[in-house]
Amino acid sequence: MTAQVTIDRPSASSASLRNYYFTRGLVAAGWVAGAFTIGKDVPAVAAILLVAYPAWDAAANLIDARRSGGLARNRSQTINAVVSGIAALAILASLNDTIAVVAIFGAWAIVAGLLQLATGLRRWKSYGAQWTMLLSGAQSALAGGFFIRQALGAPVHGITDVAPYAAFGAFYFLVSALWLTVRRGR
Repeated sequence: MTAQVTIDRPSASSASLRNYYFTRGLVAAGWVAGAFTIGKDVPAVAAILLVAYPAWDAAANLIDARRSGGLARNRSQTINAVVSGIAALAILASLNDTIAVVAIFGAWAIVAGLLQLATGLRRWKSYGAQWTMLLSGAQSALAGGFFIRQALGAPVHGITDVAPYAAFGAFYFLVSALWLTVRRGR
């Protein structure tokens, strides 16, 4: 008698997740480039970028949750989309106060990071390659605490304070996309 071995071959949904991660990574990298170039010198551009980052996160989470089985099935992403949308609006309302913007960004990074961590844990069984998303979520939560601490004491400069956070996000999303690409090729 021979045992049958089933090889878990990543599916089309894995390709969709890979494309999602590539898109998230490239958008974040573009955001970082904008922040460190024109954003640091043109306050109106910095303001747009600071509002756009959590707004993009909200939209991306909604799109991915819908493509991955719906909003009810993907509660952590649905909640993340709501939290990110609220953060974008709060940042928009606080643009005249750089300290408040960095503190709001920090609070958002903590909650969004924990929700990303939950999403990565849920996806681990189906897709693997989520270790970078787990690291990213944990680092986001830690960075958020740092932003809040910085807003309460250290000099705050605005967009250049949060741009490295987005750079790490870009890195983690791109590594996840590459990992899924390699896994798919096996």
